[in-house]
Amino acid sequence: MSDESQPLVQLPGSERAPLAIATPAGPLDTSERAELTLVLRRRADIPAEIVEGPTVLTRDELAERYGADPADVDLVRQTLTSLGLEVIAVHPATRRIKVAGTVGELSRAFGVTLQLVRSTSPGGHVVTHRYREGPVYVPAALAGIVLAVLGLDTRPQFRAHFRPRAAAAQGTSYAPNQVADIYQFPAGTTGTGQTIAVIELGGGFSTSDLDTYFGGLGIGVPSISAVGVDGASNAPGSDPTGADVEVALDIDVIGAAAPGATQVVYFAPNNGDQGFVDAISEAAQASPAPIAISISWGQSEDSWTAQGRSAMDAAMADAAALGITVCAASGDNGSGDAVTDGQAHVDFPASSPHALGCGGTKLLADPSTGTISSEVVWNETASKEGAGGGGVSDQFPLPSWQANAGVPPQAGGSSGGTGGSSGRGVPDVAGNADPTTGYQIYSGGKAQVVGGTSAVAPLWAALVSRLAEATGQRFGLIQPALYAGVAPGADVSGFNDITSGNNGAYAAGPGWDACSGLGSPDGTALLTRLKG
Repeated sequence: MSDESQPLVQLPGSERAPLAIATPAGPLDTSERAELTLVLRRRADIPAEIVEGPTVLTRDELAERYGADPADVDLVRQTLTSLGLEVIAVHPATRRIKVAGTVGELSRAFGVTLQLVRSTSPGGHVVTHRYREGPVYVPAALAGIVLAVLGLDTRPQFRAHFRPRAAAAQGTSYAPNQVADIYQFPAGTTGTGQTIAVIELGGGFSTSDLDTYFGGLGIGVPSISAVGVDGASNAPGSDPTGADVEVALDIDVIGAAAPGATQVVYFAPNNGDQGFVDAISEAAQASPAPIAISISWGQSEDSWTAQGRSAMDAAMADAAALGITVCAASGDNGSGDAVTDGQAHVDFPASSPHALGCGGTKLLADPSTGTISSEVVWNETASKEGAGGGGVSDQFPLPSWQANAGVPPQAGGSSGGTGGSSGRGVPDVAGNADPTTGYQIYSGGKAQVVGGTSAVAPLWAALVSRLAEATGQRFGLIQPALYAGVAPGADVSGFNDITSGNNGAYAAGPGWDACSGLGSPDGTALLTRLKG
């Protein structure tokens, strides 16, 4: 018999603002079964020297020291089952508990009113989904133990950061292996022995596309497998002009730039924060542990709920402690990040201090010689071909390893940002992203040219795999090594300094900047530096 008399308390950070346009889509079926992800507190905080240092934890060490406390798990289980809910999975290492019940039972247990509405997704599609406004509540016994309740509101929240070249646009294009050569990825390496996890929130890939693409490059088809998360799966043809293109871009860039690396593609639903957080957690806990996780999806950091952003950041901190480098695209809409308030915004998860933020450039080079004739910040806003995301976070403070990089105050973001202390600067690194100098890929049975910072995250994941092969090391949070010895206005060994262009509110200049980070890679010089 369920106990529905337990008092509820508000869950901090769970508030959802109303959507600008959400049209009722009929009655919600409260008898439908649904599953939620609850994220619990750590038994102890992970020390900064583990997240940022050379120490690499095993999965068991992470679980035993910094996972969920067994007593917390037992209390959550007892409390929720007394409310008539079913605990269907417990993941102590990632502090996640999967809970199931009818929509009506879940609404009552967590004190929310759910509706069925139609709205427009970040990708421009009209979708029907569960919807809530305001905060979530938890039973009082679980206050401070349950940090996030994910999955009540299933709105598609995230956009893929890719840009197909417009049909009328003029320009050049490169195969991803040509870009890797131009950027001097270490000779004699292919990523052999390394695994790269790729996060996708929709779409799929087909074996025939892979055979055609890699056969055309004269490269053997890499080892590529798909893992379904939260009921999602590899579904090629489901979104042929959207997510399918994103999936192909990620796989093709990694496979051409690091053909020896094994790819594991995690498909999760784009359903609020739940699928994204679960996919990162599943990828980080895989065996063998990936050397890198590539993320080409995101959204303006202040459009997330605080609970979702914190849960995602904690999952990436876990990855760093396990020696996994998380590479995240910084966005394709300049310093405004597609927010319509006229202010500066940065994209999350790239703005997490536990992710390597990957920004965009426009690269002109001779593939036959590897000579770069020009590389500037990607900004084709005038021709509606996008611009690289970057700026200063108003959600995360300035990390210690970025303190000497010269990160400016935020340029008029949601916190006003006209002076004072600075936040986390985005991006950390950059690479070719302009669709007018885009990447040759193959999706849906046809060759395409695609750009976007979605190409830069997998490019850097490929580079990390080759650096790991060359050094025998896992880098985890690589930023402390990349930023070591930096000074404002000074270029950094291992990078091509990008000093020209802007992304709207921020301009490039010598050294780190909020358009191109430390610069695009010189992989051979970076290898020498990391060995030193």
